[in-house]
Amino acid sequence: MDDSGGEPGAEASGPQTRGDGEPALDRPLPEGVRHRVVALAADAFGGFTYPELPVSLRPYARFTPSRRVKYAATALAAALESDAGFRQKVGGKLRESQPELTGALDAGTPPPAADPLDVAAAAYLLRPAGWAKLVATAGEEAQRADAERADEETLREVARLREEVEALHAHARAEAGRARAELDTVRRESDALHRKLRAAQSDVKRAEAAQRKLQSALDEVRASAGHERAAAESEARRLRTRLAEAESAAEAGRRSAREGRGVADVRLRLLLDTVLDAASGLRRELALPPRDTMPVRPADTVDAVAPGQFSARDIATRALSETDPALLDQLLALPQAHLVVDGYNVTKTGYPSLPLEKQRLRLLGGLAALAAQSRAEVTCVFDGADLDMPVLLAPPRGVRVLFSKAGETADELIRRLVRAEPPGRQIVVVSADREVADGVAKAGARPVASTLLLKRLARV
Repeated sequence: MDDSGGEPGAEASGPQTRGDGEPALDRPLPEGVRHRVVALAADAFGGFTYPELPVSLRPYARFTPSRRVKYAATALAAALESDAGFRQKVGGKLRESQPELTGALDAGTPPPAADPLDVAAAAYLLRPAGWAKLVATAGEEAQRADAERADEETLREVARLREEVEALHAHARAEAGRARAELDTVRRESDALHRKLRAAQSDVKRAEAAQRKLQSALDEVRASAGHERAAAESEARRLRTRLAEAESAAEAGRRSAREGRGVADVRLRLLLDTVLDAASGLRRELALPPRDTMPVRPADTVDAVAPGQFSARDIATRALSETDPALLDQLLALPQAHLVVDGYNVTKTGYPSLPLEKQRLRLLGGLAALAAQSRAEVTCVFDGADLDMPVLLAPPRGVRVLFSKAGETADELIRRLVRAEPPGRQIVVVSADREVADGVAKAGARPVASTLLLKRLARV
């Protein structure tokens, strides 16, 4: 934004200068900085009288700060951009509420540990020398942080999807094995039924052969009886008797054949029903799993925040006070614990009157003894951003000593060390800086105060 009253929107490659000589932004105000500036103006809004407010903001005079941010954000941003007097009044309220930050900006040395968005918002309101660069730098920092968070979310989602795919593969293999076993059972049963069917067919063939044999004998008897009917009545009666017996035998044979054929039909029907039921069961086995065994339900796909779980450091915190040095011993006794120390933060808390070289030597000596007693991994970080050359130092046994690179603070180096560790490892960060403690806690580390380490080193 600039003081000419126009909305920001033009893209350029570097800071621009307005017609009156005052620096102006070369791109739109970063969203995070804009939100922070509007919030500051909304908080300071209530300290102005009605005539002191710009005309465009007077309809919001009775709103609460939160409602001003929600409903008057655009009007506040436009007033701050176009009305230099209003912006200066808001800057005056900011000087009263945050004298340390505004004083540092006036001196040209913004606090390195301060939130970049707070620094950029204050610079936009106060307009010290180089304010446009501070605002642009804050926008780049916010974009970089958003990109890192997006990468971490993507990696977690990929890992989760891989686990689900592995679980599905394992489930599919188990289902396939069970289906093959069922198929083998069905095949064995089918083979047994086929054998029974073949036996029944053999019985039917034997019955038919017997019927044909009896029919042939009957034909012979009838022919002989016709030739001998005229010979004698007794022979005829005898032949009729034999004929009746033969017919009875034939009928019995036919009845037996019909009964045998009926049994075969029933067996065939049973075989077909068995095969159909087996096929139906096989289709069920190869289909999707039942509803109560589904690995993922629709409600599981809804994005929400799950409740947290207790970790080892939470249990240790409940057991001891935050000011008890024994708490640090409990944390370092956990498997594969890693102690990361903000060096100058501890030395300037414990013995600030000593020269920096003696502060380092005293702290490193105590850390070496603590590392030998606890057998934990110990890393001590010092701020080396302003050093012209490396510090000549022989690190003690068991203590890793690191200095931050040019352009990087010790706080940033500590955050990178925490992010480099695998999830689940116990990391203890010693610093009195609240911003550092909050940042490492979000990354999974356990922050402790510098005074707690100083008390523990006093016992070495």
